Amino acid sequence: MTLDLLAQPLKLPCGATLPNRLCKAAMTEGLADGALRATERHVRLYRQWSAGGCGLLLTGNVQVDHRCLERPANVAIDGNAGLDELRAYARAGTQHGTHLWMQIAHAGRQSPRYVTGSPLAPSPVQLQVLNNFAMPRAATEEDILDVIRRFANVARIARETGFTGVQVHSAHGYLLSSFLSPVTNQRTDAWGGSLENRARIVIESVRAVRAAVGADFPVSVKLNSDDFRKGGFSNEDCLRVVEWLNAEQLDLLEISGGTYEQPKLLGAEGASSTAAAPRESTRQREAYFIDYAERIRAVAKMPMMVTGGFRSRAAMEEALSGACDMIGIGRPLVSDPACAKKLLARQVDTLPAHERVMRQGVTHDGSPVKAYLRAAAEISWYYIQIFRLADGLPPDPRVGTSWTRLMYFATEIAAAWRLRRAKKRGAFNSKLSAPPA
Repeated sequence: MTLDLLAQPLKLPCGATLPNRLCKAAMTEGLADGALRATERHVRLYRQWSAGGCGLLLTGNVQVDHRCLERPANVAIDGNAGLDELRAYARAGTQHGTHLWMQIAHAGRQSPRYVTGSPLAPSPVQLQVLNNFAMPRAATEEDILDVIRRFANVARIARETGFTGVQVHSAHGYLLSSFLSPVTNQRTDAWGGSLENRARIVIESVRAVRAAVGADFPVSVKLNSDDFRKGGFSNEDCLRVVEWLNAEQLDLLEISGGTYEQPKLLGAEGASSTAAAPRESTRQREAYFIDYAERIRAVAKMPMMVTGGFRSRAAMEEALSGACDMIGIGRPLVSDPACAKKLLARQVDTLPAHERVMRQGVTHDGSPVKAYLRAAAEISWYYIQIFRLADGLPPDPRVGTSWTRLMYFATEIAAAWRLRRAKKRGAFNSKLSAPPA
């Protein structure tokens, strides 16, 4: 009998075992209440995904600072109570024997204007996309140390409330990722300049998280294989950072790539992309980052996961044969929350893909703005489907992106208004919060 690679368990360095090689990759949910606490909608959503077949579920990015969010309805852990809600969330995501890991993040300069007029960044380099992001303030030394403490604090709370692991988000242009890039990190102190200095906040955050959760609890890192931007964090830089991470007791390294300006994680890119034309083998294997993963695999000593573009059993099995140990899938699980179970049961060989609807109404000429608009059109469609799942409704593949973009924008503005009201009520009382400079 042929060995079913997807169904094989994976024992992690910390001693925990994942039931199979499929992971629901992190997708921002936008389901928190006005005080950024988890809700019953998270419970309904993750109950479905726990039953859906993946051995590992990664949450959408849980923010460490309520002042700097990726979206105004992110879950955040920042002196806003909500521990019982987190416990209910964790129970829902683990009730079928699945692992549920909390992805921990700080949005940095990629926090939109309707969330903050003063985002935090390594240097005051503004994100130039549709004027939707304010000029960030450069982090002080105390800000940086505060961020590290926040990552550790959220990791500790994740373990205490029943999550079975954590992932430190150091990709996609968010705060830790922006420290890695010479384009966004123009500092001349101990946190900038050389790659070793630029990577310091990532390494120190991982160390603080490990100290907070102990040696027997899974700790993962999500890292860009490349920023795909001239002068940015390169694949060569990535290889060196992975070598340093080898010493940090990691249980899983997830490989991704791109930023808001270069949304390669969604298969799009702007004119300043440094990405080479993919090899024919890469096109056949579907995954956006598989060639990069093969290079990283040569130096990484921890298990690896690749996320982005997987749709067929053949592509997944080929990747598991050498490039990685886990397969991350995201959008297909929105179209069909049970598709991983069907794949494991060999009822299907290909996961659902609705990317064709996202091409409607948005042409793409290679500019960063058009790349961002195209990416926004795609993800708004999936956001609305996530809302439907969270409300107990089935996905609706018939809806087009014109309507979903409008609905997404309306829900974002409504969530921002609820957040402002919660702040006025004093919903956040974090002892870790450092006042803005």
